[in-house]
Amino acid sequence: MPQPPFFNRQALHLRPDPSRVVVRPFRPAIEPRDYNPVDKTRADHIVDRVLALDEDEVAALLRATLHNFDDRHHNLPETFEQRAKEMEATFSDHASFSPAQRQLIGAYFLHEYSFEAAALFNPSIVPHPCQTGVKPGCVRVVLSLRAVGEGHISSLTFRSGTVAADGALDIDPPARLSRLPAVTARVGDRIDVSFTPDSSLSERVIFPITEAQANGIEDARFVAFQEKGETTYYATYTAYSGNSIRSELLETTDFVSFRLIPLKGAAASNKGMALFPRKIGGRYAMIARHDNESLHLIYSDDLHEWSLGTPILKPRYPWEFIQIGNCGSPIELDEGWLLFTHGVGPVRHYSIGAVLLDKTYPARVIGRSQVPLVQPEKSEREGYVPNVVYSCGAMRFGDLIVLPYAISDTFSTFATMQATVLVDLLKKGLEE
Repeated sequence: MPQPPFFNRQALHLRPDPSRVVVRPFRPAIEPRDYNPVDKTRADHIVDRVLALDEDEVAALLRATLHNFDDRHHNLPETFEQRAKEMEATFSDHASFSPAQRQLIGAYFLHEYSFEAAALFNPSIVPHPCQTGVKPGCVRVVLSLRAVGEGHISSLTFRSGTVAADGALDIDPPARLSRLPAVTARVGDRIDVSFTPDSSLSERVIFPITEAQANGIEDARFVAFQEKGETTYYATYTAYSGNSIRSELLETTDFVSFRLIPLKGAAASNKGMALFPRKIGGRYAMIARHDNESLHLIYSDDLHEWSLGTPILKPRYPWEFIQIGNCGSPIELDEGWLLFTHGVGPVRHYSIGAVLLDKTYPARVIGRSQVPLVQPEKSEREGYVPNVVYSCGAMRFGDLIVLPYAISDTFSTFATMQATVLVDLLKKGLEE
């Protein structure tokens, strides 16, 4: 199955960098009840040991800790103090603390986490909300990526870049330091988080916050949603608790402040949901997969509640016999809705194809690729999960389609293709 001649792979790879770290809460396990006659927890023991140090020892240890880690994180004293504040329930059984003791104790209940040590993959791409200063004929973009570190915990990270008129991509180097957002509100299952406005996009990491997300925020499919002349960026993603999954929705207008909320309805218990970039017939529309092998079209009057939909695409060709899924939100073209898909074939071999859906009635398939557009190259099949190519969202730029995709669940790369040529190929594929 040769690669189509119009498919232009970029000589650009985004690889995981283990030096990029954040600090996360360290929560010592509670000791067995027969360990201590007063049933003190490990946290109590750690606090007692710090309080046993004299003032000079506390000051010296705090200075040494800051010296050792300060060049790896933003404003560590404030981070230590914030962690101490979160530990108030534990501290209530102890004496009062000096500011230095509080910061030092806060440090004992944190640990560094290399959030992309294992993989940086499953990207999606949308136009940047700010195009100020961009050269004529170019577009600034936001790239979202799934980062995986120790324990296969997934988080959401970002890059910025520019696409030139000829399709050449330039991705900005990531910031040296990274940061987590502050939680600004919790209303039921809804969580609002925010980064400082002066932080760069590539510094921002959205790490699992709730129990439902404990083991991962996975495969965010971003889309620039248009309604009443306004653009809101939505991302459907999979929240993984370690035992169960559910689909959730992220919302932002500026990539500084974000709202995360679980989706409701029968469809939300599955993964791989992708929102259309505008309403169709006055209703929200979503591509989803309910049966583990086929794609369905769902309509809803409520952005946050989705029932089951209508099957529109089932496995047909050998490279997708096991299952098919979407590779991000549909892209609106004059000819119809372009939807990239992934297919799974023999030996769990993932490939990327595409279909064209009718613009007014997207349940009607009007074009389909008979062979993959991209599949794992023999030289790139090794990685965290071998034999996989996967994307969470492409973008139209003029007559170009910009497709970021991941290789072997390890690193990400890019390709461009002519939209008109692709449409012709898809229509021809359905006719044959």
